[in-house]
Amino acid sequence: MTEKPLPTIDPSSRPFWEAAKAHRLAIQHCEDCGAYIFYPRTTCTTCSSDRLEWTESSGEGFVYSYTISYRPAGTGFKEDVPYVVAVIELKEGPRLLSNIVTDDLESVTIGSEVRVVFDDVTDEITLPKFILTKR
Repeated sequence: MTEKPLPTIDPSSRPFWEAAKAHRLAIQHCEDCGAYIFYPRTTCTTCSSDRLEWTESSGEGFVYSYTISYRPAGTGFKEDVPYVVAVIELKEGPRLLSNIVTDDLESVTIGSEVRVVFDDVTDEITLPKFILTKR
């Protein structure tokens, strides 16, 4: 059991979490305008269409922004400090907030290329995280 907060799975996000559990990164794609969307929603953020399909992301992207946390964001994170919290821009376009898994905090820079890895936190929850592929 983890002391860290876990995501709440609702009908809109269930396909995302089911894909993550299978170690796949799924994002939504609008069938009308072609936009890729994250976080899970019921309508497209570009054209307001409700014709969204789930598609597998490449899982590749780059660091759009980041910070290194030297103070835990709660008692469940004490063992993890310091850790990198980053906004990742996927090759498909959407951005998501995640962690970069690295022992070399100084190697993380804006623009660093990353790819997804998966952290099986519980039997039900798997979190997508990222590792550096190029600096």
